[in-house]
Amino acid sequence: MLRAIPCTLMRGGTSKGLYFHARDLPADLACRDRVLRAAMGSPDPRQIDGVGGAHPLTSKVAVIGPATRPDADVDYLFLQVVVDQPEVSDSQNCGNILAGVGPWAIENGLVQPTGPVTSVRIHMVNTASIAVAHVQTPGGRVEYEGDARIDGVPGTAAAVPLDFLDVAGSSCGALFPTGRVEDRAGGVVVTCIDHGMPVVILDAADFGKTGAETPAELEADGELRRRVEAIRLELGPRMNLGDVAKKTVPKMTLASPPRAGGALCTRTFIPHRVHEAIGVLGAVSVATAVAASGSVAARIAQRAPAAHGSVDRMDIEHPSGFFTVEIDVVAGNEGLVVRRAALLRTARKLMHGEIYVPSRAWSSAC
Repeated sequence: MLRAIPCTLMRGGTSKGLYFHARDLPADLACRDRVLRAAMGSPDPRQIDGVGGAHPLTSKVAVIGPATRPDADVDYLFLQVVVDQPEVSDSQNCGNILAGVGPWAIENGLVQPTGPVTSVRIHMVNTASIAVAHVQTPGGRVEYEGDARIDGVPGTAAAVPLDFLDVAGSSCGALFPTGRVEDRAGGVVVTCIDHGMPVVILDAADFGKTGAETPAELEADGELRRRVEAIRLELGPRMNLGDVAKKTVPKMTLASPPRAGGALCTRTFIPHRVHEAIGVLGAVSVATAVAASGSVAARIAQRAPAAHGSVDRMDIEHPSGFFTVEIDVVAGNEGLVVRRAALLRTARKLMHGEIYVPSRAWSSAC
């Protein structure tokens, strides 16, 4: 027997995943995770028995429901379904999948359109922080078509600007979780930062890399992967993340001088595959590190300093283009203070209907 579950398949930013109403999934977490693994076809490198795309960027889930805090319109829980392991992780946010949450919430009646643009306040449950998605709703309907273009996605779509209001330190407890802008690990200097996504920034030159390498070339370098993972495991506890052996954070970003006029160039382990672009909140964390004097990113970056009191706009280069981040930071008595971070994404609804999973995944024991 198969069980049908309502869901929507959407592209959010440069990722793709299933969007569910919270009420349509099991309340028991172990049962929920079995259902999601069955839906995606994990664990299997091809995910052939599910709708996953055999890559971390296409094996993602958004669980959306009514807000549980007064300053939000909806709750959004992000879940990463590991492709080849029987694991579902809630240890991070996903800013790409976030881009589809506002449109989904409006189309599913959780938020009412308010005019040509509807602002949706989203409680990101993973880190107990707020993002605001500005969704195009002419005539009271979500508009997916438009002329906004983002690198890593062919064609154009309607713009979904995102504002992140209080994400600094949301996973690690502080913007710089070790209390310093630079640390040493694995024999190299690193910067550990959490501006919505825990990230470790490393100088690519310390690993004999130029920054021009493709994701496939980096993934094929077994010694590089071993060194990067050893540093990640060492820094997890120091970033207040505990043992990260089975976690998807922190992300590990190799930084190098820009090659196409941006602030700096990046290659990001997420953490075991190399991102074809860069994650939304990963880009926010990197851009914040660029603005932090003395960090690894700041030493490598090439950019004109922002005028006093102005918003700094940075192009973060990645394997398929660049990601523009607007960031407003000031130096305070206790270090760097982030007042606002914003960026632009797009989303597209691909399919709405039901996903079928074996009934044994959702058994009476749940």
